[in-house]
Amino acid sequence: MDQEQQTTNWSQSVTGIVIREKKVLLARHTYGAGKGRLIVPGGYVNVGESPQDAVVREVMEETGILVRPGEIVGIRFNQRDWYIAFLAEYISGDAVSDGKENSEVLWMDIEEALTREDVADLTKKLIECAASGNYLSQIPYDGTTKYGSYTFYGAKKM
Repeated sequence: MDQEQQTTNWSQSVTGIVIREKKVLLARHTYGAGKGRLIVPGGYVNVGESPQDAVVREVMEETGILVRPGEIVGIRFNQRDWYIAFLAEYISGDAVSDGKENSEVLWMDIEEALTREDVADLTKKLIECAASGNYLSQIPYDGTTKYGSYTFYGAKKM
């Protein structure tokens, strides 16, 4: 078994929706069901890695952009796995393809992304959720640390 198979948690994945100046960060995927489509950057969580750390690592690896994960804009799951979508704040960097998982990385106007046929449907839904302003926010709480520290996200009263 290679190193990636030993350290990757194949049932946990994340994405970061990065919006800057009314544009969203997208990458053209090079493999799998999303091949040739524009999607938001993301990937699998490594064993022992938090979802927040994974989204920072994945966005940087795939796009060259440093982000800070914020609120959760969506969660997709089934009986086998889960996928958490974070609103991710742009910190620094220039959008550059990794040359492996994607063939191009670009900033696209949000409205254009929502109408393009080459933008994956889930990506459109995530962009709409991010643009809505309705998020689950991190809420500190005192709880057990028996199995490590927990992070709680919930709806805050406006």
